[in-house]
Amino acid sequence: MLTEKRTLARRVWTVRYPLISALVLAIAVLSAVQSDSSATAQDDAAGPMVLITGANRGLGLEFARQYQAAGYRVIGTARKPEEAKELNALGVRVEQLDVADPKSVAALQSRLSKAPIDILINNAGISGGGGSIAKADLAAIERVLQVNTVGPIRVTQALLPNLQLGGKKIVVSISSGLGSIANNRRGGNYGYRESKAALNMFMRSLAAELKDDGFRCIAMSPGWVRTDMGGSQAPLSPADSIGGMIKVIDSLTKENSGEFFNHDGKKVPW
Repeated sequence: MLTEKRTLARRVWTVRYPLISALVLAIAVLSAVQSDSSATAQDDAAGPMVLITGANRGLGLEFARQYQAAGYRVIGTARKPEEAKELNALGVRVEQLDVADPKSVAALQSRLSKAPIDILINNAGISGGGGSIAKADLAAIERVLQVNTVGPIRVTQALLPNLQLGGKKIVVSISSGLGSIANNRRGGNYGYRESKAALNMFMRSLAAELKDDGFRCIAMSPGWVRTDMGGSQAPLSPADSIGGMIKVIDSLTKENSGEFFNHDGKKVPW
């Protein structure tokens, strides 16, 4: 009964005030058209997409900040997005991801569906394991390997369909100078060194496998940076380290794929 009364009221209004009704309808149609046009313009103007793991602080947060400033669409991941205040404040897309959790990685891939990704930055990493073999914590070493080595493999595998749809087809894994076998003269840092050396081999293999598909895959050392992991005595600021790495990434050629670069563009010995 109520619905019938409302319908009758609308008919009476339209009959009594035809000009006003027509004006209201015209405004509604115009608003819809403008909304569609605005969305289309935003889509057309959208920059390339970069996904950064471990973007809630340190290097990952600075990657998100600088790529956003450069006009990229940024997806920053964090294990606890609700606690990533600085990342959320940037206004980028924030997604939950624990690189060591297969279900978390699968859920991210499902949420992204067929969204093209131009650049994947495998940045998430942890330290730990022990400074000497006598004091090495094997459980901690296993955790470091899961996050630093298996994590990037798991994420890259899951997002490969998205990367294949992207225009740039770039995969970057953040390694460390401590992962260089050639430069290891002091030993120690068990777990962390091994995780990064293995990560380097993964990137070398990935580059070789995907070279005919137009991919450029590299490992990068950010240098000694003032972060929670690097400490306050480190000589490099996050802004300088990330700024240098982005320049290297921007200038990559297919001949560079499979290389190990320092933040300043110099090659690091394997």
